[in-house]
Amino acid sequence: MNRRAFLKAGGLALFSISLGGTPMFLERTAHAAIGDSGYRRRKTLVTIFQRGAMDGLMAVNPFEDEALRKLRSQLAMSAAKSAGEGRLLDLDGHFGLHPALSPLFPFFQEGQLGIVHGIGSPNTTRSHFDAQDYMESGTPDRKGTATGWLNRAIGLLGHEATPFQAVSLTPAMPRALYGDAPAIAVTNLEDFRVKLPGAGKVAKSAGNSFEALYRETTQDLLRGSGNEGFDAIKTLGELEIRNYKPSKGASYPNSPLARSLRQIAMLIKADVGLEVAFAESGGWDTHVRQGTVQGSFAQRANDLARSISAFWTDLEAYQDNVTLMTMTEFGRTVHQNGSGGTDHGRASCMFVLGNNVKGGKVHGDISDRLEVSALEDGRDLPVTTDFRALFAEVAGYQLNINRDDILFPGWKGERLPMIR
Repeated sequence: MNRRAFLKAGGLALFSISLGGTPMFLERTAHAAIGDSGYRRRKTLVTIFQRGAMDGLMAVNPFEDEALRKLRSQLAMSAAKSAGEGRLLDLDGHFGLHPALSPLFPFFQEGQLGIVHGIGSPNTTRSHFDAQDYMESGTPDRKGTATGWLNRAIGLLGHEATPFQAVSLTPAMPRALYGDAPAIAVTNLEDFRVKLPGAGKVAKSAGNSFEALYRETTQDLLRGSGNEGFDAIKTLGELEIRNYKPSKGASYPNSPLARSLRQIAMLIKADVGLEVAFAESGGWDTHVRQGTVQGSFAQRANDLARSISAFWTDLEAYQDNVTLMTMTEFGRTVHQNGSGGTDHGRASCMFVLGNNVKGGKVHGDISDRLEVSALEDGRDLPVTTDFRALFAEVAGYQLNINRDDILFPGWKGERLPMIR
């Protein structure tokens, strides 16, 4: 992010960073300073990485499959009414949604939520680090790819950008956003720590703060035209952030994921030009005491579902412009292990939420894949949908990208038809 790009994006009127590192932005002041044409409402792709490898067979359970019940005697669940509050939510007579994910069920019923089962990477690694790297780089066939697929997507947008075009609500820049296109990582908008590609070089030239960059730029190009806006944002913007009130009915849990999604919703509703957002949810590595209705899986699943539900409710009229997609590096073994959990596997499932999604359906075919003879390496649900088929479809629609060869170099597959 050089001085020219920073200025051109209108960042001077959007946010400041004081010497203490606190950001302040005020959308209405930005509009007054640079005009509405610079910050019109754009479509936004929101991605959530479930780190640790979510058990897709627990999240979306093929409850009629006898083979699964035999291989998971301690983890088996039922959609029968006799199972009470712990029963699976019947999606289509074959698949059942885990009860901890029940906040997502209404979106499925309303046709906004689509699920892709049997999805994963063609690379067979069982390493979290390698699998996440392959998925975020979008090149599962090779290591060493310098850029992430979301950064490449940003580079294909082909229009003027704001400093908030691509934002990750994470402590560090995720692999998916590595690259030449500007992106920022923010742990908390009230305690703004920016992580940029080449951040050391930028920080050194800018005196370790964007405020220094602002001053340098305004001296050369603005000559005082933005100082009043800068001061107004500095005074009022903090109140905007701290006093942000989600829309009626949006109840965020107290968790890192929920706080990230709350701030993403705030940025979307502020019309600051956000087009790609990234958040993450950890703790999905369920080797021990995975549980069914209670246990580590249910805890993580409930936080995920409540956070997404609050976020979607919070967006209100902005829902038409937003698509949310989850991802996870791989699934879990079909066999339960001796510690009441599951180990690193292959295919999992992913969720896509949006008003133009082909929702109310479980996409992907895993029928006849759970018999022991059909399992990959005798233990795993095989991958029947390459994750790039889903990512290309969602990003292609949401961001109007038609260059799959650039988005996913070397991939020759077809998009999964998930969007209406």
